Amino acid sequence: MDQKALSRLDRKHLWHPFTQQESWVDSDPLVIASADGCELIGADGRRYLDGVGSLWVGVHGHRHPAVDAAVRDQLDQVAHTTLLGLSHPSAIRLAGLLAQVAPEGLERTFYSDSGSTAVEIALKMAFQWHQQQGDTRRFRFASLSNAYHGDTVGAVSVGGIDLFHAVYKPLLFDRIALRAPRFRENEEALAAEAVKRLEEVGDQVAAVIVEPLVQGAAGMLMHSPTYLRPVLEAARRMGALVIVDEVATGLGRTGTMFAIEQVGISPDLLCLGKGLSNGYLPLAATLATEEIYEGFLGAGDRTFFHGHTFTGNPLACAAAVACLETFTTEGTLDHVASLVPKLTAGLADLRTRHPAIWQVRQHGLMTGVELRAADGTAFDPSARIGHRVAMAARTHGAVLRPLGDTMVLMPPPCFQEVHLARLLDALGLALRDILGP
Repeated sequence: MDQKALSRLDRKHLWHPFTQQESWVDSDPLVIASADGCELIGADGRRYLDGVGSLWVGVHGHRHPAVDAAVRDQLDQVAHTTLLGLSHPSAIRLAGLLAQVAPEGLERTFYSDSGSTAVEIALKMAFQWHQQQGDTRRFRFASLSNAYHGDTVGAVSVGGIDLFHAVYKPLLFDRIALRAPRFRENEEALAAEAVKRLEEVGDQVAAVIVEPLVQGAAGMLMHSPTYLRPVLEAARRMGALVIVDEVATGLGRTGTMFAIEQVGISPDLLCLGKGLSNGYLPLAATLATEEIYEGFLGAGDRTFFHGHTFTGNPLACAAAVACLETFTTEGTLDHVASLVPKLTAGLADLRTRHPAIWQVRQHGLMTGVELRAADGTAFDPSARIGHRVAMAARTHGAVLRPLGDTMVLMPPPCFQEVHLARLLDALGLALRDILGP
């Protein structure tokens, strides 16, 4: 089927996520037919640099030989078998590998199929664990302002982005919002404010959930251990669990395997998704300490009654095993360490040449380039500047996805210096096309 026929069929039958379909049906969609390494290939044969890692899932690149081989080998064994009452080698091996690379104390893995479900599981585990400890007062959750933890109802309840979440308010449980830094705010003062808020309600809090160091969906908002460490330490003092959502920040994107390592605190529960299988198949994981796990041992209603048909799918787990092993065989974290300063320098140069770049926010490879008018005021949302810049970037051979007027750059850890240069060039040319020199 050619590009035009695919586009017609798309506009007639598909409903795209996070997309206003009214404007979508008036556009000619970019149809990705194949991929190779760090590039996506359209149905028309054009090649595009994958500047957001196919929505932040790319780690080692498309069609990676080791991951391809692992999935093919698994296909020769079994494509799917349930973990409800059975087990299989790929799920077992992956759980063992995750225990090796995870922060200290996280020994148990519960599988699911998306970051949202990984968070949902962590929330339910935290609540039920406290109930089974006899601490029935603890039924509330605290999270940061501007938080995004996914789109299932529990995950939305602990979110804090009105654009995504406000319409569902009647369905949600109430969260305790802790104000997080936005732009160059005093982190020590904000941490003290958050700790005070926790102290006011501490005996009600089941868990504090955070995206450590980078709030991705909020537009790459950054905070440091100076803010986060005292907040999480306070949560622990008050008897609340610590849930760390590393769906976006995990697997090397901030320079360490997990961002929470830079904070110096091991969580009680850790959520993974996105790049866990290198984007090959839907897979997520909620890692728990042995203490949490043991709190569910016993007959009857101490069981954790949660699961999915595709929990721990063998093909997905096989891909994830290969993905984690490739970190060692290819020295991925060392490569990221060499890549980050090159990205920093390239962004600084780009900013000197484009006055519309109001702020660059970067931690590791996670980057937000916020665009504003020359006088520092935000653009009128109806102008859709970010969207137009992203569309222009495609004409220069790169796929980007904006969050409002913040251009998100999420180069996969497998990027080489030449790929970074191409990505920044494409963004610079797109800015020129839309906003002038």
